[in-house]
Amino acid sequence: MIKGFYSAASAMIAGMQRQMVLTHNIDNLETPGFKQILTSMDEFMTTPVSTSSQQVNLPELPAVLRSRGFNKLTRVGDLGLGVMTGEESTDFTEGSVQITNRELDVAVLGNGYFRIQTDAGERYTKDGRFIKDATGVLKTVDGNPVLSEGGGTITLPAGEVYISTDGQITVNEKDVAKLGIAYFEDPAKSLTRDGANTFTGTGATTDTSKVTVQQYALESSNADLTQIMTQMIQTNRAYQIAQRMVQNQDSLLGQSINTLGRI
Repeated sequence: MIKGFYSAASAMIAGMQRQMVLTHNIDNLETPGFKQILTSMDEFMTTPVSTSSQQVNLPELPAVLRSRGFNKLTRVGDLGLGVMTGEESTDFTEGSVQITNRELDVAVLGNGYFRIQTDAGERYTKDGRFIKDATGVLKTVDGNPVLSEGGGTITLPAGEVYISTDGQITVNEKDVAKLGIAYFEDPAKSLTRDGANTFTGTGATTDTSKVTVQQYALESSNADLTQIMTQMIQTNRAYQIAQRMVQNQDSLLGQSINTLGRI
């Protein structure tokens, strides 16, 4: 009976944790370059359930089986003792391209990521909403400097900015710098989420031949509202079922205690 409490309670906790992840995805539906977080609910501490055609005393089970010619039990299935949220992963599928007509909005298509400098070190992002600070340094909307191909900051002089498809920045028809683009053959294996919209990674190359840079555009979030809402409804229903299980277990436990008290 107590196991029933644990099973139902673990399902409720897992449901709340999954709802938090789904809510985070919804909050970033409009965040350029956002990669949604994937999660699931998995069983844990499962134990096999088997049956035998003979009634046996469990402590003597191996000897009985040997003496009667049994070499195995008939497996019925597995008994789950609880639920937990599965390991989170990131969906690295590419979002759609949104034309903004803003000069410092940049999208990098393919498995390329902008290199930026944060307080914690170099990071990678798909969010190309760039700004120019008072000194002309190119930064992200969060205030992190955008890095050049050589790893330095980029300072833009006054004038019209043009960014080519390979990331070369030209101001007033003069080359200024080239955007630092990190290419990952398999982002799912190479990148680790480090913040709301940034990643750390290994195995990056600076080969921009496999990516395309597009000015006046942004890559949209790849979070799918319809899919997320469906998952939220399923998770909420599972939570309600687990809640009713806790209530039923509480009622049964109360009845058992009252019965034992009268013996």
